[in-house]
Amino acid sequence: MDLVFKALADPTRRLLLDRLREHNGQTLSELCERLDMTRQSATQHLDILGQADLVTVVRRGRERLHYLNPTPIHELEERWISGFDKPRLQAISAIKNQAEEYAMTDGPTSVPTYVYVTYIRASAEQVWQALTDADLTARYWGHANISDWQPGSTWEHRRVDGSGAVDVVGQVIKTEPPTRLVITFEDTPDAETPREPSVVTFLVEPHEDIVRLTVTHENLPNQEMLNGISRGWPAVLANLKSLLETGDVLPQAPWEMSPGHV
Repeated sequence: MDLVFKALADPTRRLLLDRLREHNGQTLSELCERLDMTRQSATQHLDILGQADLVTVVRRGRERLHYLNPTPIHELEERWISGFDKPRLQAISAIKNQAEEYAMTDGPTSVPTYVYVTYIRASAEQVWQALTDADLTARYWGHANISDWQPGSTWEHRRVDGSGAVDVVGQVIKTEPPTRLVITFEDTPDAETPREPSVVTFLVEPHEDIVRLTVTHENLPNQEMLNGISRGWPAVLANLKSLLETGDVLPQAPWEMSPGHV
């Protein structure tokens, strides 16, 4: 928490976070242009934000794209706000968010991307198994993810309510156990208005007995789906973390991550 408070104490770093909130996934050059800041100064501020896990860097070829990571801010909210006057603050926030809805969109020609980072006290192998084992995904996701997880194979996001219905299908693009899994998210063939497939990358980076899990969801078709998965992924990954660290899932039901539900 100390690193988060230190990072947020500087107005320039708060401005950087605001700019990423308005338009996520910017390069260093883009951030410097928008803030009229030298590359050296921006790099120093971004390094501090990165140390506090408020900013996540995703490499795309030679580019380094910077994404706002909401996890530490959410933890601050849970620790310092939830126990005080959360209902009133939620009502105020809902009004404010509604007024800012259009300002937060990525624009009509951009392709939204969502990045989420969480830390799990487990081994990389345990996290990999949780991502690819149908029985485990059924416990924390509410759907069984079924595949042989080989490149080129299909995968299914199947309900566990006894209906056997499949809400999402996709293809396995890349498998590098236990560190990287890349899959597509696609509507089922019977969907009324099928959308272009999006791409999800799971990156597992072990460090001693802690694992850093980064989920990158790219090529999202619209802002509506971005808004939906922005609520969905944190809930699913919190359930995964709880299962691996405590042996049980959280009391609330996991959010439906299926594209048809967002």
